[in-house]
Order: sequence, then C-alpha cells, then structure tokens
Amino acid sequence: MPTSKPAVLALEDGSIFRGLAFGADATIAGECVFNTSMTGYQEILTDPSYFGQIVTMTAVQIGNYGVNDEDTEAAGPKCSGFVVRELSPVVSNWRSRLSVGDYLARHGIPGISEVDTRALTKKLRVDGAMKCCLSTQPISDEEAVRRAQSWQDMAGADYVKDVSCKEPFIWRAGDAANHNAAYFPVGTTLNAPAVPAKKFRVAAFDYGAKFTIYRKLVRHGFEVQVFPATATAAQVREHRPDAVFLSNGPGDPAALPYIHQTVTNLLPDFPIFGICLGHQMVTHALGGTTYKLKFGHRGGNQPVKNLETGKVSITAQNHGFATDPKSIEARGAKVTEINLNDNTVEGLRHTKLPVFSVQYHPEAAPGPNDADPLFVDFYKMVEARKAGKI
Repeated sequence: MPTSKPAVLALEDGSIFRGLAFGADATIAGECVFNTSMTGYQEILTDPSYFGQIVTMTAVQIGNYGVNDEDTEAAGPKCSGFVVRELSPVVSNWRSRLSVGDYLARHGIPGISEVDTRALTKKLRVDGAMKCCLSTQPISDEEAVRRAQSWQDMAGADYVKDVSCKEPFIWRAGDAANHNAAYFPVGTTLNAPAVPAKKFRVAAFDYGAKFTIYRKLVRHGFEVQVFPATATAAQVREHRPDAVFLSNGPGDPAALPYIHQTVTNLLPDFPIFGICLGHQMVTHALGGTTYKLKFGHRGGNQPVKNLETGKVSITAQNHGFATDPKSIEARGAKVTEINLNDNTVEGLRHTKLPVFSVQYHPEAAPGPNDADPLFVDFYKMVEARKAGKI
C-alpha cells in the first residue's frame, strides 16, 4: 500500500525526483531505464535481464491486480528498484497473493511512487540511460547523487554469473523444486497447441532465462536440459543434445568472453537458437561486435520487420545493447530482421550453418504472441538436421 514516507531518486547528472516510498527500506544504486508496457509488471520485476537496473514504468498506475504465484519469471524479483507514477491503493484479482509493495519489501527491493515518470522518461530518451540512486531512507540529495555517480557503469559489467543457475538441471513441468509450472494455469480452457510426438533434447544455457522460455520449449517438442552460463562446450556434448538454446540475460554482451568461446565451439556441431543476450552471444561467437544503445528497447510494443518475408511483428523486448550489422556481414551471417523505430538489428541467420537468433523475446511474458512461431521454426530446423537435410 502507498505510504506517506518520502523517497528520492537521484540521477548521475544531479537531477532529483522526489516521491513516496514503498517496498523495502533501502538505498540502492543502478542504471535507470524505462519500460513502456501497459501491464505485466510482475513479469517485468522478475525478469533477470533487469538485474542491476532500476525500472521506471511509463504506465500511469501500477499494482492494481497485485502479485500472484503463477506469473513470476524467476524465483523472485531481479531488478534493483522500481519507479512508478501511482501505486494502486487497491489490489483486486482472484489470483493475487500480495501487493507489489509487500512483494518488494519481502525481497529487499525499494520502490518510489508519485514520481513524474513522463518527465523522467523524456530525460532518459534525450540524454540516455543513466546511473542513479533510489533511496527510501533518510539521505541527503548530495549523498544520493554521489552514490549514483560512483556506481559501476552497465557497460563492461558481467551480471550473468549473478543470475544464472549454479548446476545443470532438467526442466520438468510440476517440479516445484525448480520453480516449474504447467504452461497454462490450472483450470483454463485455452486452445493449447499439440505437443509434437517426437521429442528433441535441447541444451538450454541459462544466462538469466525466464521460466516461460523453458515452458515454450517443452510445449514445442523439446526436452530441456538447463546449463549454467559457465558450462563448457565439452560439458554440453557429454549430454548429447540435439540442439542448443541461448537465453536472455543482463549486462554487457562484450564482457562475456567465456561464453563467446563456448558458443564458438558449439556452432559447427548443433542447431542453435538465441534470443536477446543469446542473440548477442551468437554475434560475438561469429566474430561480430555489439554496442550500447542510448536508452535501449524495453516494452511490449516494439515493431520488427522481417527482411526475408516483409512481415511486421509487434514484439516484447528488454535490452540495452545491439549488434553492429557491418561486423557480421563478412562472417557468414546476414541480418534477417530490423527494428522499425531505429533500424537496429533484430535478427540474424547464418548462411551455411543451422543457426539463427533474434534480439527480442519470442516467449513474450509479458507481451504479444507474434513471435511464437519461432519455436516451431527451431523445432523444424532440428528435425531437418536430424534427418540429414541440412
């Protein structure tokens, strides 16, 4: 519930935004970013790609349907802090178990409401994502700005090791120990697609994967063996997978040479599908480069055009870095998709190997389902490889 306790958000350029505290009693620094999704705040809070970031929601009111046990994308919230215009004073939904404030307090994450998020978002769009400090404790403006300025920049940071699993495990629906759940909530009558009769084994690297990615892989015909980000190519081969999946994750893709090397070693031998950070890992494994975007793409309304088909899809995205298209042109890959807002690379495909990747989130939690067929494409690619057709 909203409180009358003051809170402050300070940016590295000295800007100060005041509001009311909710969540935990804490002071935290991170990168201030914004998300344009209208709903799905629980999935956003629990997306490991937000590790190290303080998320500003552009939707006017947040928290009206609370937090439930089914829609989390990780074992708990992964962002560093939460900024909203208005925190709903009423929580009303039959699935709700906690308010957003109580949920964040339980996990030690501070939040600030009554902030002019429109002005904050405009500043981030004009000046770029900034280091910041969010405090729900007594703290001077000068100290808050100092903490923001002294925080390590996102560029060059390896946060993957902080959010990746520590040991390999098999994703099994209904295994509570692994925080698994059925793809569709119990009691729903949604038209779930039929699971292919033949199953393929996929080695899924967890760089900060969302639970729905594993659920989608299972739903589309895969047995999922999850590996930590530090797993080597030799360790993956021991399990004799039919394919490899590279997940989303936080931080700078250029700061992960140990992953670049592993993916490079796996490229010649397995069909590979990468999303978000996984897409950037394919880029670096091929010898390409990435760069930091001014304010990134975060939300469920990003338009992407497929250059091979001409089709435009609305996609869910969460990333602050992008692939340099010129860096992959001479390395056996081609750009297959672009963002219609800024023409940045949204997809690539190797011209000879069964390898493709997209910058957006095809599992779309939260978000549209336009990109769901990519999991079908992955299954068909593996099937063709097993049949000796590619």
